[in-house]
Amino acid sequence: MELWFSDYHTEDVKLDIKIEKQLFGADTDFQRIDVFESKEFGRFISCDGTIVFSEKDEFVYDEMIVHVPMAVHPHVRKVLVIGGGDGGVARELTHYDEIEEIDVVETDHVFIDVCRDYFPDNACGLDDPRVTVFNANGLRFLRTKVDEYDLIISDAIDPLGHAAGLFTKEFYGNCFRALKEDGIMVYQHGSPFYDEDEETCRAMHRKASHSFPISRVYQAHIPTCPSGYWLFGFASKKYHPVKDVNWQAWKELRIRCRYYNCPLHAGSFALPNYVEELLRDVED
Repeated sequence: MELWFSDYHTEDVKLDIKIEKQLFGADTDFQRIDVFESKEFGRFISCDGTIVFSEKDEFVYDEMIVHVPMAVHPHVRKVLVIGGGDGGVARELTHYDEIEEIDVVETDHVFIDVCRDYFPDNACGLDDPRVTVFNANGLRFLRTKVDEYDLIISDAIDPLGHAAGLFTKEFYGNCFRALKEDGIMVYQHGSPFYDEDEETCRAMHRKASHSFPISRVYQAHIPTCPSGYWLFGFASKKYHPVKDVNWQAWKELRIRCRYYNCPLHAGSFALPNYVEELLRDVED
């Protein structure tokens, strides 16, 4: 008998992946977590029925959410990752010797444990001595932070459930306050392709653009994300995401990436017209 996993992008659209076996499944205090083995995508993990990442395409997401802001900011010393319990974002950050501290705030400790057991190539990022993991609510954690971080990466995927507070106006304001005077925040912006997701994209851009003087959106193609087309938000107190990049300095770091490169960085901010129009409506 064939086994298939279905990730519903809308009521009318779903992504089906043929699975070889289920490796883990449990309900935690916060969510349902499942891990599957598949031929095409390798292992993948889902939370509440939505794919979080797969072995096949996680590198796209992790590289784009980390290397874009790191190429822009000239002197990152302290980073906050909200979410990121799988360790993939921390892993990419550890390529930078200049970073002194990486705080990872993950609500669900079971998610961390599962990723350590089934996704060691990601979770190894949490073992770097510069990384401190906090099992805490990201919004509450931020409320006590002022002028502390050079970079904040919000790795939350769902504006519903236990992560809902990470998509509020308060959250963006708290991030602004927690950043130093030239700090940068990057965050998941979702997919604008399906009609029912358009308002979520608008709302996130509205909150970011009203909280930061510089707010831009960039894109990547990630097969297991809804529609395969994913957006990230870039919010900055000082630096422009393209004009202020020292391309040569980043190349000299010789970080080996499978997806990110400097021309792609610049091009990722060139959005399709329908996305530009969607975002422009809320910028004033």
